[in-house]
Amino acid sequence: MANLLDIIQWCNIQLKTNEFKDYAPNGLQIEGRTEVKKILCAVTASQTAIEAAILQKADLLLVHHGYFWKGEAYPITGMRGKRIKSLIKNDISLVAYHLPLDAHPTLGNNVAISDRLELQDIEALDPTERHPIGNIGYLNPPQSPEQFQRYLTDRLGFQAIHLPAAKTEIKKVGFCTGGAQDYISKAAAQDCDAYISGEVSERTFYEAAELNVHYYACGHHATERYGVQRLAQALAAQFELEVIYHELNNPI
Repeated sequence: MANLLDIIQWCNIQLKTNEFKDYAPNGLQIEGRTEVKKILCAVTASQTAIEAAILQKADLLLVHHGYFWKGEAYPITGMRGKRIKSLIKNDISLVAYHLPLDAHPTLGNNVAISDRLELQDIEALDPTERHPIGNIGYLNPPQSPEQFQRYLTDRLGFQAIHLPAAKTEIKKVGFCTGGAQDYISKAAAQDCDAYISGEVSERTFYEAAELNVHYYACGHHATERYGVQRLAQALAAQFELEVIYHELNNPI
């Protein structure tokens, strides 16, 4: 058992949340019971994830995608109102970490992807960033574009979408999980052979060809499964908590 605010303080320090300019508040978004014994983690704070937390009698729901995004309407009504009402009614805290969890060098989504793909010599996709959101790694040995598509599909459990370029060999790989398809221009600036993210836009097809960078869309959800699990496991070790991961099976 641990105190809720001790958990939040530990996470905020580890993830250096005060050093990020983000699109939503990081940390405690909805306050539930003071004492925490069980955490359920999921990628997104959907109604399904909330119902799983209620069913599992979790005290805290830990997610990558929480609420209160910039540009959202202020009234807590409709779908979001139902979600928040369910959390408050069951005294479950909602804790969300977005960019700090993408960028963390051991717990983050990007480092988890590099580990799963066994990429080597990791460096920043954008060297000007204090805490790089994207990274570059190297394949050893190099692969053909077709081999790499199959490799990604196998390692990430998602049917990778390949938008081709002219290069016949892939060694230097840029990557940033989630909806970072527009960072393909940063990958091109760093002379990457390929770039990986989660989602894909219509324009990306042309950008891949014209920038000569193979693009692989590997699922927003699929590429961001790992950060919350790593953070939850770290909390389990630090505070002796029970943690459960709830797979939402989002195909996007």
